[in-house]
Amino acid sequence: MRHSNPTPDEIRALIDAELHREGPLLPILHAIQHAFDHVPEMALPLIAEALNLTRAEVHGVMSFYHDFRKAPAGRHVVKICRAEACQSMGANALSQAVLDKLGLDWGGTTPDGSVTVEPVYCLGLCACAPAAMVDGKLIGRADAARLSAELEGTA
Repeated sequence: MRHSNPTPDEIRALIDAELHREGPLLPILHAIQHAFDHVPEMALPLIAEALNLTRAEVHGVMSFYHDFRKAPAGRHVVKICRAEACQSMGANALSQAVLDKLGLDWGGTTPDGSVTVEPVYCLGLCACAPAAMVDGKLIGRADAARLSAELEGTA
C-alpha cells in the first residue's frame, strides 16, 4: 500500500488481519504503520471500535511507544540517543547541532521530506557514546559531521 492517505476500508482490512492474535493492539499498530509509514489519526477510532477499547486507550498505547508515528517519516530517519550515558558524552550538543542544521524540533521532518530526526532512549552502544542511527545503521561515537556524511551518502 505505502501511501499516506489510507481509506477506512484499507485500515479495517489491516485490523481484521490481526484480530486473531492474542493482544492484537500492537500488531495492528505495527501493520498500519508498515503499510502507510505512520498511524493516521483516523485509524484510532477504527482500532478502538474493533477491540472494544476507548480511543484514549488506543492513543495512550500509541503515544507510549516512540516508534509509532502520527505522520509519515522522511526518506531518511536519524535517531539520536537521549539516554544518560550518551548525554554524558555530548549527545545534547550533537542533538542540538543536528536539529539546528536541519531547522527541526524532535520528531520533525524537513520541508522537502528528506530527513526526520527522532529521539531514542538507548541504542545499546553506551560504551561508544554518543550513539545514533541513520536509516537503521548504528553509529557509535557520533558527531554532527559523521551524521551529515551518512545522510549525504544515502541521498
